[in-house]
Amino acid sequence: MKMTRRSFIVSSAAATGGLALGFRLPFGGPEVVRAADGSPEINAWVVIQPNDTVVIRCVRSEMGQGTITGLAQMVAEELECDWKKVKYEYPTPGESVKRKRPWGDFSTGGSRGIRTSHDYVRQGGAAARVMLVQAAANEWKVPVSECVAANSVITHKPTGRKTTYGKVAEAAARLEQPKNVTLKDPKDWKLIGKPIKRLDTADKVNGRQVYGFDLKLPGMVNAAIKESPVFGGKVKSFDAAAVSSMRGVKKVMQVGDTAVAVVADHWWNAKTALEKLPIVWDEGPNAKVSSESIAEMLKAGLDAEQGFVGNQAGNAKQALAGAAKKVEAVYSYPYQNHVCMEPMNATARYTADKCEVWVPTQDGEASFAAVLAASGLPADKCDVYKINLGGGFGRRGAFQDYVTQAVMIAKEMPGTPVKLLWSREEDMVQGRYHPVMQCKMVGGFDANNNLTSLHMRLSGQSILASVRPAIVEQQKGRDPLTFQGVFDSGEHSFGYTMPNLLIDHAMRNPHVPPGFWRGVNINQNAVFIESFMDELAEAAGKDPVAFRLQFMKEHPRNAKVLQAVADKIGWTKPAPKGRFRGVAQMKAFNSFVAAAAEISVQDGGKKVKVHRIVAATDPGYAVNPAQIERQVSGSFVYGLSALFMQECTVKDGRIVETNFHQYDSMRIAQMPRVETIIVQGGGDTWGGIGEPTICVAAPAVLNAYYKATGKRIRSVPLKNHGITMV
Repeated sequence: MKMTRRSFIVSSAAATGGLALGFRLPFGGPEVVRAADGSPEINAWVVIQPNDTVVIRCVRSEMGQGTITGLAQMVAEELECDWKKVKYEYPTPGESVKRKRPWGDFSTGGSRGIRTSHDYVRQGGAAARVMLVQAAANEWKVPVSECVAANSVITHKPTGRKTTYGKVAEAAARLEQPKNVTLKDPKDWKLIGKPIKRLDTADKVNGRQVYGFDLKLPGMVNAAIKESPVFGGKVKSFDAAAVSSMRGVKKVMQVGDTAVAVVADHWWNAKTALEKLPIVWDEGPNAKVSSESIAEMLKAGLDAEQGFVGNQAGNAKQALAGAAKKVEAVYSYPYQNHVCMEPMNATARYTADKCEVWVPTQDGEASFAAVLAASGLPADKCDVYKINLGGGFGRRGAFQDYVTQAVMIAKEMPGTPVKLLWSREEDMVQGRYHPVMQCKMVGGFDANNNLTSLHMRLSGQSILASVRPAIVEQQKGRDPLTFQGVFDSGEHSFGYTMPNLLIDHAMRNPHVPPGFWRGVNINQNAVFIESFMDELAEAAGKDPVAFRLQFMKEHPRNAKVLQAVADKIGWTKPAPKGRFRGVAQMKAFNSFVAAAAEISVQDGGKKVKVHRIVAATDPGYAVNPAQIERQVSGSFVYGLSALFMQECTVKDGRIVETNFHQYDSMRIAQMPRVETIIVQGGGDTWGGIGEPTICVAAPAVLNAYYKATGKRIRSVPLKNHGITMV
C-alpha cells in the first residue's frame, strides 16, 4: 500500500493519536480552522464533525492510568455533549508552538494529568458550548438566553425548536472566542464524578491499539542499540566489518560518544548482529563502583555534620540531647527500575528540511526539544506524533535519550524512517533509577514517655541535581524533591505536628543516574517515617493509630483518611485468627492517602500472604470513581512488587539485573483484595491519583509483619531477608 505522510496520520489518528490539522489561523476567527478530515474546530479543545461526533483534543499522555478519559469527561461536562459520540486525539507540540501553546503544558507526570489542567480544559469545553449555542441563536434570530444545550442538542426553550452541534458547528467555528465563561458548580456535574467507561478500552481489546513498538511506516528500517554498560563510559572501538555482511544488516554506526547501533531490515536481525558485534568500551573510573561502595558512601552521610534542611520546628538536636529516652533506627531503600512493559523506542524520519518522530512519550514538548537539538533543525521543520504508551511511570518524561538516539541514527539514513527499539536488556541496564537512599531516625521522649523530638536524616541521591540542576542551584544546593511527604508545606507536606522536628538531607550522588520512579521520593520517605512511627508508638506504649492521631490535630484530612482505613478494617477489634494488621498514611501530590494491611505469615515469617488492603484516598474531587479504584488497586501491584522483590544492584560499575528473571513482579494469585475508600474533601486544590497510594503499601505491610513476627525489617526488598510473597 502506498501511503503519504498526511494520509498515514489521518488514517491512523484513532489508533496512534497522530494528528494532522489544516491550520490557517492561530485560534478561530472568520476563517474556519479545520481538522484533517475537514471538520471545523470550535476551539483548540473541540472539533465537531457533521455527524455530531465530538473530537476532544488532549495533550496529556495515556499510559494506562485513564487520564485521557478523565480529561475528556471534564471537557464534555462543560460542553454538554453526547458522551457516546466522544473521541479523542493528540495535538502535536509542533502545532502547539505555531499557535503559541493554546494547549499549555504537554507533560504527564507527578500525577498532574488532571489535577493541574482541570480548570482550563473545562473552560475550553464551556467556551465551545457558548459558541455553539450562540450559533444556533443567530440562525434562529432569537436571544441566546432563550437557548439551552444538553446531550449535543440545542433547544430554543420558548418554541421547542432543536438543532444539533453538528449542524451549527461550521457557523460556531466562525465566531469570536468568548473571553470569560462560567464553569458549572460541582453540585451540577453530570459526567464528572461518574464511573464512565474509558475511551481507550475497546481499541486495546480488539487489537486496534498501536503502541510505539508496533508502528510501521512505508520503507521503514529497524535499529538496535547498545550503550556503554558503565554509566559515564564511552565507545573505544568496534569492528563493523565483523557483522556488516550478516542477514539484513544495512548500517553499523556509532551514536554519540557512548553507543553503537546496527540498522537492519528487521529488528531481530539488527539485534542479532549487535550481539555479535565486537565492541571495546572505555569504562572509565566508575567501573570500580559497587552496591557495597555506594552503601558506604551513604552511610557516611547519616552522621555528617551538615545537611540541607527540608522541615524544622523548635530545636530537635537540643531536645534529643536532653531526652530521658531515645529510640534510633537506620533504614535503607534501593535502586529500582521502571520496567515498562514496552521498552524504550522511537521512530524517526529525517531529511535536510524536515524531521518527524513518532514516539510514546510522557512529555511531547520534551520529546520535541530533543528532536530540535538532535536534528539541528528549527522548530517549524520538526514535529512529534505522540503514541499511547505501554507504560511510563516517569521513565518516558524528562528522559528523552531514546528520542535523541533515534534522530541521530535517522540522520545517517536521510529520508528513511528508522524505528529504534531497545532490547529488554538494554532497557534494564540503561534506566533512570529510583534513587538510592538511607535514613537515620531518632526520636526522643521525656520522663513521662511523651515524644518530644524527632530527627530524620536522609542520606542519598538527588534526582534534581542530575535532571534539573538549575533548581538545585536556586535552592543553594538543596533538592526540595528529596523531602516529598515530609516537607514543611505544599503538596507533599508532613502529616504530623511535633514540638521539636528536624528533617534534613546529606546529598550523596553515585554515578548511577536517578530518575522519577512512579511516586518518586514519597516511596522511601513513607517507609522511613511510617515504619518509625510504629516504633515510636511501641516505645510510648500506645496503639499505632492513636499515637499518630495525637500529632494530627492540625492535619484533619490526613487524620480522616487514616481513621477511615482503621474503621473499615476493624482496627479496634481483634483480627481473624492468624492475621495481623498495620497502617500507614501520607500526603502526596496534594492527595491524602492511607492504607491498612492485613497479612498472615508461615514458616517463621519466611512466607507472607497479604490478604487485604483497605486504602483511603482524598484527592479533593473524584472525576471518575471507577478509574480511581483501578488506579489504587494497580498502585499496590507496583508498591508490593517493590517491597518484596525489586532491587537494582551495582557490580563493576554496571547494573546487574538484566531481565525479569532477576527483577521480578508479583503474580495475580498473590494480589490481595483491595477495598478503596474515596473521600472527596473538596476545596480549591485537586490531588493526584496515579502515584500517591503506592507509598503506603510497603510501610503498612512492614508494620503488620512486625506485629506477626516481632521482627522489624528496615531495608527492602524483603527477598534479601529470605522473605517471599505467597
